[in-house]
Amino acid sequence: MSKRTCRRLAEADARRMMISLGIGLLVLSLVVPGRGQSQTPSPIYKQMGAVVSIEPTGFTLQTDSGKRLTVLLSDNVTLVRVAPNEKDLKNATKIKAADISMGDRILVRGHISDDQKTLLATAAIVMSKADITRKQEAERADWQRRGVGGLVSSVDPATSTITISTAAAGGTKKVVIHVTKDTVVRRYAPDSVKFDDAKPGTLEEIKPGDQLRARGTRNEDGSEFTAEGIVSGSFRNIAGTISSIDASQNTISVTDLKTKKPVMVKFSPDSQLRKLPPMMAQMIATRLKGGEGGGPPSSGGPPSGTGSGGGARPAAPPAGAPPAGGPPMGGGPGGQRPGGAPDLQRILARMPPATLADLQKGDAVMIVATEGTASGGVTAITLLSGVEAILTSSASSASQAMFMSPWNLGGGAPGGEESAQ
Repeated sequence: MSKRTCRRLAEADARRMMISLGIGLLVLSLVVPGRGQSQTPSPIYKQMGAVVSIEPTGFTLQTDSGKRLTVLLSDNVTLVRVAPNEKDLKNATKIKAADISMGDRILVRGHISDDQKTLLATAAIVMSKADITRKQEAERADWQRRGVGGLVSSVDPATSTITISTAAAGGTKKVVIHVTKDTVVRRYAPDSVKFDDAKPGTLEEIKPGDQLRARGTRNEDGSEFTAEGIVSGSFRNIAGTISSIDASQNTISVTDLKTKKPVMVKFSPDSQLRKLPPMMAQMIATRLKGGEGGGPPSSGGPPSGTGSGGGARPAAPPAGAPPAGGPPMGGGPGGQRPGGAPDLQRILARMPPATLADLQKGDAVMIVATEGTASGGVTAITLLSGVEAILTSSASSASQAMFMSPWNLGGGAPGGEESAQ
C-alpha cells in the first residue's frame, strides 16, 4: 500500500471519528441540563404569604391570593429574617429552616413547577409571627393615642382638607383633617371591612357620608388634625324584611323598606348577628318616640341627603379595621346617649350571638353592610333582628340615628406586613 493511500485512509478515519464525536456531543447537550441552546432557563417566581404547615423538606404557604403553595428548601437556599417595619435587607439576620414557624409571613423566590403548586426556593425573607404581633399591638396603641374618626361632612380637594363629624360630650364636633403629600390614603374594598383588603386611595374618592379614620397630630383644641394616614369607606344601612334565606350559600334576600327593592346580603365569618328580645326592642322604640318632641336626637349622623348608601356605622367593631382613638361612644345608662338615641354598639355587646338558622322569612332586620357591588350584593357587617317595634315606631329619624352615628372602629390595627413585599 502506498504512502498516499495510507494517508487517505488515515484522514477518512479521522473524519469519521470527528463526526461520531460531534453526534455524541449533540446528544449530550440535549439530555444534560445547561448544555446546548435547547435548554430554556426556568424563570424566577416569587410569592408572599403565611406559613400554614411545616414539612421536613420545607413548608406550605397560604399565599395572599388565597392559594396554597408547597415550598421546598434546597441545601443552598438563602434564608433571612427582617422586622416588619424594615424596608430593605440591611438589618436582615440569617436563619435556618428550623427557625421558620407557623404563622410567619414569608416572601419566597425560586423556580415554580409546571402545575404552579410547588416551588423550589432559592431565597426567602421571613417576618416572624411574634414580631408581627408586637408591631400590630404598637400600631393599635398609636391609633388609639393619635387617632380620630367619624363621618365625612365635606371634602375640599383645593385645600386638601376633609371635615368630619365625630362624637363629643353632649353632641358632635367638627374636625378639619389636613392631607399632605406624605399622607398615606387607603380605601376599604367595596365588599370588605378588613384593613388588609384596603387599597391605596385618593382624596377625590372620599365622599360626604363616608366613614373615615385618621392618625396623626391634632391642634390644642382638637378642631384641626394633620393626618399621617387615612382609611375611609362607604357603608350601607338596610332596614327591611327577609324575603328568602339560602343557608347553603350563607345569603338572605331583604326587601329594603326605603327603596322597596330586594337586596342580596351575604354573610362572612366576620359578620355579626344579634337578636333583640321583644322587651328590649319595645323599650328602645319607646325611648325613640320620646325624642320626637325636640327633633331627632343628636347622634352625629351624616348631613341630609346622604341616603341609605353612605354614612352607616358598623354597630360593632369590624375585624381588621383600624382601632378606635376618638371619644368613647355613648355614656348613658343602658346604652342610652344623654339626650339622644340608644347607643346600638353598647346594646349589641350585651346580646348573645345569633346564627343564620335563627332567622325566618318575614323577620324584620336592620343591617349595616359593605357598599357592595351592583351585581354581587352586599356583605353584612352587623345584622340585628327582632326590630319590628323599632321599625314601626313613628320616630323614624330617631331609629335611623341608631345606625348613623360616627363609626367607633375597633379590632386589629393596620399591620406593617408589607415591608418585605
